[in-house]
Amino acid sequence: MSYRTHNCTELTKKHVGKEVTLSGWVHKRRDLGGLVFVDLRDRYGMTQVVFNPDMVKDFKIAEKLKYEFVIKVVGKVEARQKENINKDLATGEIELMASEIEVLSEAKAMPFEIFETNKGDEDEDLRLKYRYLELRREKLKNNILFRARVEKYIREYMDSRDYVHIATPILTVSSPEGARDFLVPSRVHPGKFYALPQAPQQYKQLLMVAGFDKYYQIAACMRDEDARADRSPGEFYQLDVETSFKTPEEFFQEMEPLFIELTEKVAGKKVMSKPFPRIPFKSAMEEYGSDRPDLRYDLKMIDVSEWASGTEFNVFKEAEHVRVLVVPNGDKFTRKEIDNEFTDKAKRAGAKGLAWMKHTEGKFEGGVSKFFDAGKLEALTKLVDVKENAILFFSADKWEGSCKALGPVRELAAEKLELIDENLIAWAWVVDFPMYEWDEEREKVDFGHNPFSMPQGGMDDLLNKDPLDILAHQYDIIANGLELSSGAVRNKDPKIMYKAFEIAGYTKEQVDEEFGHMIDAFEYGAPPHCGFAPGIERLVMLLLGEPNIRRVVPFPKNQKAEEPMMGSPAEASDDQLKELSLKIVQDKK
Repeated sequence: MSYRTHNCTELTKKHVGKEVTLSGWVHKRRDLGGLVFVDLRDRYGMTQVVFNPDMVKDFKIAEKLKYEFVIKVVGKVEARQKENINKDLATGEIELMASEIEVLSEAKAMPFEIFETNKGDEDEDLRLKYRYLELRREKLKNNILFRARVEKYIREYMDSRDYVHIATPILTVSSPEGARDFLVPSRVHPGKFYALPQAPQQYKQLLMVAGFDKYYQIAACMRDEDARADRSPGEFYQLDVETSFKTPEEFFQEMEPLFIELTEKVAGKKVMSKPFPRIPFKSAMEEYGSDRPDLRYDLKMIDVSEWASGTEFNVFKEAEHVRVLVVPNGDKFTRKEIDNEFTDKAKRAGAKGLAWMKHTEGKFEGGVSKFFDAGKLEALTKLVDVKENAILFFSADKWEGSCKALGPVRELAAEKLELIDENLIAWAWVVDFPMYEWDEEREKVDFGHNPFSMPQGGMDDLLNKDPLDILAHQYDIIANGLELSSGAVRNKDPKIMYKAFEIAGYTKEQVDEEFGHMIDAFEYGAPPHCGFAPGIERLVMLLLGEPNIRRVVPFPKNQKAEEPMMGSPAEASDDQLKELSLKIVQDKK
């Protein structure tokens, strides 16, 4: 006989009278007046099983059942009495009257409760060590199943639009792509190393040169980065996409329906705007203080630099840029909240402090209001359309600092005033990123984003514009304060590539050494191409509303990039090191 004829959520009143076989885990066991009741669980759901000593063989087995034992049960389906129906259970109208029972696997005492608490507040390393047990918890299990549905939907969407799934190498060559590589020593070539791919960036561009005009894969990417709430240390997955002969706008229009359908059909949430807004990078920074703004609430910063320069308040008068964030109903914020929480947010973003004042009962009060006369305050009221009971937060700094300081202040204000609709996803494209940025530490111009992006003005802009004014054909897709992906129109012209790298301080010889294979390929006829690579984990986080990436990864690493369950990373044996021509040198410090 098979282990099961049905799963633990299939049985309904239409099965009454039928003999069935179920297998699963003992979720709960209750002994009531000689009858033993067991809630039997598998990944699909639960069914109540009743063990009657007059009906079941080996009733003693039922009496000895314990939490999380794996059992097989044979019996007949019976309808529950009306007063015993459990409306919270999919199988709540029936129960299984057991005739046979077999213990398939016993379970020792759990290191933590699986379902009774379901809070996940135990020590994280303990939960990660026994991750296979934590994955039995309903919420975490459902997160992983949801991720599988998302990936299935993505594959079907891409296949239906004639994108070709192509796997690219896992063992490749080290490449300066913005993060540290994981290196793999070669046994066959002592002293040489493979690198695990940070992304299939170069391979997918070479596939375009090869003529595969529509490529995708859900690719594993490995980067030696530190952990954070929205980044998994070591490895992550992304929907890697590249296409030829499309403009960015054509590409946006082809990809937007995927995110709309994932939001509405898979996650059951609402999309804020269709089509997605296209927001220039400069506008995003100046209005929202972030290049990945949360657009679910309408709080925008306003440039008041001209007004500020005419005041006698030196902090404003001497600053290159002054911006204000007007928050309606901000009079609710206490002095303690402003001085501690809001100011702390601004300081963490690089500000020296946070200037503010309130507008109540037709006048300004508190904070820096005392530094301005009535005329200047009246002018400010008209300039930024101040409403009653508002609070005004100010930033004063150079361009970047004045933008970034108020970004997290904006987010905190929205959170405290409960302006965020958790059932809404505000998708947008951020476009027109700067090609270059000024590196303060090294005092030089460097790439602001992907060095393989095409400058918008081509060679003409590279030759004639200030590098810091050059825009790239670079774009991000964002939602609810998360960056899901960067993308770009790729630079396929060797002459433009050499010049772009020259501006960032690279010689032709250095470019040839690092990317000679790409230059060579582009000289054999390269089509115009573009693409992007949304992170799968971040996408699932967004759709589920999960704040931590480890809640959507089956077997994540901890904050130290360790996996307690398998014990990685682990030391290699002397024989393994010898075979690889390696020797561990202890740091004397």
